[in-house]
Amino acid sequence: MQTHAAAPAPALYVEDVSAGYPDDRRAISGIQFEVQRGERVAVLGPNGAGKSTLFKAIAGVIPFTSGQVSLMGRDCRSSHDLIGYVPQVNLVDWSFPATVGDVVMMGRARRIGWLRWPGRDDRDAVRHALDQVGMLKHIDRRIGALSGGQKQRVFIARALAQAADVLLLDEPFNGVDVTTIEEILATLDRLREDGVTVLVATHDIELALSEFDKLLLLKRTVIAYGTPVEVYTPEHLKAAYGSRVSIMHADDHMLITVDDHGCC
Repeated sequence: MQTHAAAPAPALYVEDVSAGYPDDRRAISGIQFEVQRGERVAVLGPNGAGKSTLFKAIAGVIPFTSGQVSLMGRDCRSSHDLIGYVPQVNLVDWSFPATVGDVVMMGRARRIGWLRWPGRDDRDAVRHALDQVGMLKHIDRRIGALSGGQKQRVFIARALAQAADVLLLDEPFNGVDVTTIEEILATLDRLREDGVTVLVATHDIELALSEFDKLLLLKRTVIAYGTPVEVYTPEHLKAAYGSRVSIMHADDHMLITVDDHGCC
């Protein structure tokens, strides 16, 4: 009798998750989707849609009040080492006197343990992570002396140093120039080659359409999830952005624009 191997578990599976804060316990509600290994997903939605809340719940920064999250088939409560979370750069104190190598080593803290010194494996992991994002030559530079794109890549390396299989990047393209965007995208391309699964919260719809495998459109719950063609429709965008969506028809073509200034 012929037997078939079971299909691998998705990199990330989110089932009916609700989460929030003391003043808003259901900032997100009934969130459900799954991401396959190596996929690149853009998470879109207006200001207050719950993008950052979703990432924090998946990463364990805040608890989810219902539902479940699994990483590589394991409950996220026992597999936080598989996930790397990169917060918005404007939340980071860049005056902190640390080198690039110091910052990336922070990603090894859980593996090193309390009151223990980094070993050879930890130093090798830091160098490998920096090499993955093209920042190894800057290992001894102060983090505050780097450009915006370089800082983003260092924080991605910090997440990779913990041997994360899934990365959550919160608004890495916000307020940066074209060169920085290109640097970050080149880094994401290298991570795809290494099989790393990446979710990016962004309000840059054009970038999401051109550079990502799937889109997750949120407005406190999932409005749509799928390929860009499946998600980028007038109905879905109206449901998420309301009156900020404009639809124009010219001959046989339809042009959809979204005024998403100030969204995060």
